[in-house]
Amino acid sequence: MADSNGIYSVSEVTRQIKQVLENNFSQVSVQGEISNFKSHVSGHWYFNLKDSEAVISCTMWKGLNSYVFFTPQDGMKVIVSGRVTVFPPRGNYQLDVRSMKPAGVGELQAAFEMLKQKLSAEGLFDESHKKQIPLFPKKIGIVTAIDGAAFKDMISVAKRRFPLVELVIAPSRVQGSGAAETIVESLKMLNELPDIDLIIVGRGGGSIEDLWAFNEEIVARAIYNSHVPVISGVGHEIDFTIADFVADLRAPTPSAAMEIATPNKEELIAFINDFTESSYQSISGVIGSAGEKISAVLNSYGFRMPVDLIRRKSQLTDNYSYRIIQNMDRIFLINQSRLSLLIKTIESNNLEKNLKKGFVLIKQNSKFITRAVNFNKATETKIKFFDEEITITPK
Repeated sequence: MADSNGIYSVSEVTRQIKQVLENNFSQVSVQGEISNFKSHVSGHWYFNLKDSEAVISCTMWKGLNSYVFFTPQDGMKVIVSGRVTVFPPRGNYQLDVRSMKPAGVGELQAAFEMLKQKLSAEGLFDESHKKQIPLFPKKIGIVTAIDGAAFKDMISVAKRRFPLVELVIAPSRVQGSGAAETIVESLKMLNELPDIDLIIVGRGGGSIEDLWAFNEEIVARAIYNSHVPVISGVGHEIDFTIADFVADLRAPTPSAAMEIATPNKEELIAFINDFTESSYQSISGVIGSAGEKISAVLNSYGFRMPVDLIRRKSQLTDNYSYRIIQNMDRIFLINQSRLSLLIKTIESNNLEKNLKKGFVLIKQNSKFITRAVNFNKATETKIKFFDEEITITPK
């Protein structure tokens, strides 16, 4: 209250202003353009809301801002609801925001175009950064809501087309507050696994608000930084999101994304059968052609000449062999006859046989006497008969 002179203290004036403002503006909705937006490490948001003639400071506390499905950006027109509060130490007022929404679809589209232009300028959409999609992935990671129809459709397509593939689900919120953060976490988790060949990020159709999580900058950068190739399948064929531009490949729907990601088993079987048949025909043709060439060579005059020469030489060899054998047989017979003659000669000169016939051997002075002229009557003589040897001594 004022003193006797009608003078107020600063605190009193501020207190009365605080009371008037907070009582009269306890629930107010305000439309304006965001400027100086800051997301504090504490999780609180601080920003200004302005129009062409005025500016008001705004605060949105952590917890309340988690219900906002988009990330506010400078220049975006929004409608906020909350209450006006006064901060006495500074003597200024601010809007304590409890809810926020875009002022219209046009604002979201404008934010979409701004982010698209920004990321394009940084090169996040360049084809040179796109990774090759594997033809035969063994393990595919899926980032989506497990209670959505899109998830069931993708599983159905995978079972029909390529039952050998293994699906790894990284459950994620795909719309509303906090959806962008869960998508980023799921992408990081799949990238940390050692054997994921491909990732599909997707959800079914919806409004621009429903799909907005895939237009968030943090999601775009997470897809760009993924070392695993990413296919984006968000919404319907007419829907485009920032995730589609930054992904390695864009599919019109989640089901189409799985169609692109997996080979068709029926086509593979048909290809194998066709390849087998064509290979058999080709190999048979090559073998048949080679056989004809070999037969032609074998039956040619030039090839028969060596064969005939070999045959003639073989016949000549047989003749030589026959002659050698005949000569050997003749030599053998001659030698056999000679041997028989020698045997008879030896047998006829056999001393024992001759002694047995009555012949005797006369020996004087250890020498055989073969002639009468050599016999000395005065020398001791040894006479050998067949059965006995006697000695005669002269008288």
